[in-house]
This record gives sequence, structure tokens and C-alpha cells, in this order.
Amino acid sequence: MIASLLARAGLITALALTLLAPDHSLAAPAKKSSKTSAVTKKKTTAKPAPKVKPGAVAAAIASGAAVNLPSRSPAEVLSGAPEEAWRNPAPENLVLMELQTGAAPAQVLMELAPRFAPAHASNIRALVRGGYFDGLAVLRVQDNFVTQWGDPTEGEGARALPAGASAKLPAEFSTALTPLPFTPLAETDGWAPGNGFVDGFPVAVDREKNKAWIAHCYGVIGAGRGSEADSSNGSSLYAVIGQAPRALDLNITTVARVLKGIEHLAALPRGSGQMGFYGAGETRTPILRTRLLADMPEAERPSVKVLRDDHPVWNDWVAARRNRSGWFVHNPGRVDLCSTTPPVRITGLEAKP
Repeated sequence: MIASLLARAGLITALALTLLAPDHSLAAPAKKSSKTSAVTKKKTTAKPAPKVKPGAVAAAIASGAAVNLPSRSPAEVLSGAPEEAWRNPAPENLVLMELQTGAAPAQVLMELAPRFAPAHASNIRALVRGGYFDGLAVLRVQDNFVTQWGDPTEGEGARALPAGASAKLPAEFSTALTPLPFTPLAETDGWAPGNGFVDGFPVAVDREKNKAWIAHCYGVIGAGRGSEADSSNGSSLYAVIGQAPRALDLNITTVARVLKGIEHLAALPRGSGQMGFYGAGETRTPILRTRLLADMPEAERPSVKVLRDDHPVWNDWVAARRNRSGWFVHNPGRVDLCSTTPPVRITGLEAKP
């Protein structure tokens, strides 16, 4: 199953928005008259740009009206974000994986996506709690594509699944859009009729089909499968470490995303075998252990906060990324799904004995 995983993997619309920062007016400059006016004009003092209340940017985007945006960077928007603008993911959905990459374990923190893949999320919890991944290894690192981990052995010698974990699950490539707390982006990306975010996950949607799925953006985690659509069970996982392979969307069950530590997966040596699998004589990076934060003593759990995509600060943060100033010579005036990764604030994530 592992060897056949992903073997076949291989600006439509400009924004009609007028979001003008004070120093980024698109209006043509007035022509200077060659004649001298006989009327002496009164001196005027320029008024400062009005402050924009949280949510005003989103309202302007929705209406298409012009608005004077303050020249704030994304970091400045976040610095003033109130506590309620952040959410705390459920510890039951947070998986901490430790890799042996040096003297100290390299830690990778992942958030499961039960809204989109409930059966896989439940199975991964059972695998983690049963110690399935402990002592296994990273099997494959393909440059500009994915890092994959699991059991290198197939057939009779493969590691048995722990109690509570199922060997067979249904494919969960998409879910119904209707009940999801979906926050859309104004931009489209060509891979789906619409896109946006649910709980911080990058999501593509088709409203006519009432369909939503997690997009294959950087850091998204999928469940490896064979030729059959329903041949994944979460025992083999991969994380995207390169340019978003969106052609995999709706072909593989996406189960989670990396909140912190993606650099540890992206920096591993590339495998020399086909599709980046490690060959004979190449060292696989061992997995020391995986744990659910829910199973760790509360005093040892890291503090995890993710910017809520249903809060007005989110709208202002996206607008600040869309309309750049300061160092930027060119204001792009747009964002895209895979580069709008929700900010996270994580403290206390260090190796525990």
C-alpha cells in the first residue's frame, strides 16, 4: 500500500475590490494648470485617516465599497488582538510526535480534523493511544512534495494495529458544507468554485454540490492509501512540505495539519529511491513516541492558541496581508488560500522526559 501511495499524483478571477490605503490611491493625479489663479486658496491641514473598527474591512470587502485602510502590518494587527480572538483546540485533537533527529527530540504538533474525517480522526487517536507509531520511522521524504511516516513492513511482518483501531475505514475525501462554520476568502484560486477556512484549516468548497474538503496546502496531513479509494486507515501519514499539490484534493483523505514543527519534517534528508522512499543503507528518522495532549498531565501540556477565523481580527489580519505597505514596493492587493496560514501561539513546547 505504501509503495503505491500517490504514485499517480502528478489568477482566474481578479478582485473587483477598491481597498485604498491612504498612500496607495489608484486615482490619477490631477493635471497642473499652466495659468496662475487670481484666487488665493486657504491653507488646509490634512486630516488623519480615520481609524477602522474591527470588522469594517470585512464589510467593505463584502460591499465592494472603498475604505481608507490604516497602514498596519499583519504583526501589528495581531499585537492588538484580544484574548477572545484566539481559540484553544481541544486536547483530544492535538497529537504530539517526537522524532529522533539530534541530541534532543524534534517535536511536531498536529491538529486533527474530525469535522472532515471523523472516522480517520478517531482511528488515529486509537493508534496513538495504543503506541502504534512509537518506534516506527519516517519512510519517505520527496523534495518539494511530502514527508511520510509509518510502518515500512508490509504483509505478515507488519505491525499489528492496537485494540480499538480499525484496519478498514471509509474514504473521507469531502464532507457537507452546510453545517460547517465556513469563512470564505474573496479570492478564488482555480482549484474549486470557492475557498476559505474552517477552524483554521484551508478549505475548498463547491456550494452547488454542498461539498467541502481540506486543500493540500503546506503542512496539511493526509492518510496514505493504495489503489482503492477506501484503503487508508491513518496508519500511514504524510505532510505536505512543498508547493501545494492541489491535484491530490478529493483523491486522498486529509486528516490534520501541522501547527508547529513542520520545519523538522521539511529539513529531513531526501530519500534516494523512487518517490523519495529511503533505500538500502539510508537511515530512517525514528519516531520516539506520539501522544495526545489530552493524555498528558495538564501541567505538562503546551499552551496552544489559533487565531479564530470567525472573529473580526481575522478579517483585519487578512486585509493587512492583502494590502501591503512599508517595505513592500508593490502592493499585491490579494491573498491566496495556501499562503494565508492562520497564526498560532504556542508556548511550553519543549522536550519532556
